[in-house]
Amino acid sequence: LGGGPAGLTLAILLKRADPAHRVRVVERGPRDATWGFGVVFSDRALDFLRADAPELHDALAPLMQSWSDLTIVHSDVRIPISGNGFASIGRLQLLSRLHEQAERSGVLLEFGRAVGDVAELGPADLLVAADGAFSASRDARAARFGTRIDWRHNRFVWYGTRQPFDTLTLTFRRHATGVYCAHHYRYAPDMSTFLVEVDEATYQRAGFETMGEAD
Repeated sequence: LGGGPAGLTLAILLKRADPAHRVRVVERGPRDATWGFGVVFSDRALDFLRADAPELHDALAPLMQSWSDLTIVHSDVRIPISGNGFASIGRLQLLSRLHEQAERSGVLLEFGRAVGDVAELGPADLLVAADGAFSASRDARAARFGTRIDWRHNRFVWYGTRQPFDTLTLTFRRHATGVYCAHHYRYAPDMSTFLVEVDEATYQRAGFETMGEAD
């Protein structure tokens, strides 16, 4: 249940481990929709992918933007931090390639079907709840899983921009209303994601609570 990167990758690996497996992925959204802009992989994560699914790694790697360090910007001073290799890809581009790989492997993909609980998928040898952070399937089994949730209170907004950035960067800016932190990186040659985060006090002082989306 859930056709995001996790559910699709597991489906591909299960099918390739044994082609006799009948694997089905049920996704509530349409095929060409997603949430967010870019997805980031550390070099270590790509090493795991290369070891576990080399064909999948080789299909995705040429599509990724990569950099070998991070950057912190504080008071307009840029501080590079070496030894932190990362790569990124547009989320919709990633899902499209995973769709292709899954169907090529013989996985059945079903879109536009909202399912409240993984048990509603019917009898199976293995049921997997991969339906996101707010999974009703996992919430219903929180006691058995030992789930604990500790909510943080920062607010953020997630943008896409056509300004490319050299590396994954954290930029801190002080303003009369408080401190703003921007987390930004390119996920395509001409596109970047730009996420701005503030604490609750800054959010209230800036008046965001009463602003419309255009404001």
